[in-house]
Amino acid sequence: MATPLPSSVLVVGAGGREHTLVRALLASPARPRVICAPGNAGIAQDAPCFPVAADEVAGLVVLAQRERVDFVVVGPEVPLALGLADQLLAAGIPVYGPKAAGARLEASKIFTKEILLKYRIPTAAAGIFAAEAPALTYLRSHPAPIVIKADGLAAGKGVVVAQTDVEAAAAVREMFAGKFGASSSKILIEDCLVGEETSILVVVSGRDYVILPTSQDHKRIGDGDTGPNTGGMGTYSPAEVVTPELLRRIEDEIVRPSVNAIADEGLDYCGTLFIGIMLTPAGPSVIEYNARFGDPETQVVLPRLDSDLLELLWRAARRELAGFQLKVKPIHALCVVIAAKGYPEKFPKGDVITLPPGIPGLVTIYHAGTARNDAGDLVTNGGRVLGVTALGATLRDAARDAYAVCDAISCASKYFRRDIGAKQLNRSR
Repeated sequence: MATPLPSSVLVVGAGGREHTLVRALLASPARPRVICAPGNAGIAQDAPCFPVAADEVAGLVVLAQRERVDFVVVGPEVPLALGLADQLLAAGIPVYGPKAAGARLEASKIFTKEILLKYRIPTAAAGIFAAEAPALTYLRSHPAPIVIKADGLAAGKGVVVAQTDVEAAAAVREMFAGKFGASSSKILIEDCLVGEETSILVVVSGRDYVILPTSQDHKRIGDGDTGPNTGGMGTYSPAEVVTPELLRRIEDEIVRPSVNAIADEGLDYCGTLFIGIMLTPAGPSVIEYNARFGDPETQVVLPRLDSDLLELLWRAARRELAGFQLKVKPIHALCVVIAAKGYPEKFPKGDVITLPPGIPGLVTIYHAGTARNDAGDLVTNGGRVLGVTALGATLRDAARDAYAVCDAISCASKYFRRDIGAKQLNRSR
């Protein structure tokens, strides 16, 4: 290593992804001091948490300076889009996470689509609209199934996969009526790609990159991939549908061209490039870019790493990523997200959560929407509440242990899918 590893790290965010990042960074042989802002009830058991919201950019810079942190790892997309990385770098603080210009890859789906089309990276054909009438006219010549996307950030919920023409038209009207505020002042209407999805997380530093283990997310709220999209209800890794041969094709046709296209556009990108990919009969095709670690993909990808996460992210931030050899444990991981009933729409907060005693050693409960009430009880404080991740020699072992813990958790509004990993488990029968 040309540069010593940092001794003090600030993780920004409050979800399950950030809890996973905190745990992984604390496990570094460098034994750094790790703090978090704003954190949650689970993170607070592992690291000091400071009540600075993830979108309080100026406050986060002040916190990093006051606590004399050597390195900041940004979890969610909103502070990146608001320019947190720009402000930290201006203050002389190294950061893992792209500047605002790079975060546009997630903050604007239209921006990403234009790059994909310009550089001929496989993606669905699409129309771009800033008004309701031409969008509805476009739908008449593009029947369902069809995909309607709000252009801007919508917490993972701004995508409607319309199965009927009526549903498609309703989605267009709702978005232009302000369902997602300014985020849906422009929309993207895409052809509906058919196949299985996979999430490819890539640590990017300029034109250098490291591909992390594959995973498969479950976006719909209900079993059998039914109901509205959510921020993610569970995931597993590795996604065996991505064979070594297919992964090489994804790298050649999507990952490397994407990294180079971003650099060619003048975006000095340092951070995670999350590439959502549909595995269609014609080949892999890009659904979306995100500018940060996925949630809940992080909860299964990071526990499988046999490399030091701190070294990986620090080398990326220092532009020393070239030559990094990623080591991965030959195990399976599966994460089940426990949500509050009613998510992703209206859901209760403040329900008491009781965790079971004696959680198996290969199971970790990552906190997301949790807090402590005045009595000190652990309570729900968000739509996605917990992520139960299990490791196992097989995916079936991981699923068995994860679901055993999910069943043992007590909470009045507890809801979770029962079929995380089912596609892969059914293939392996």
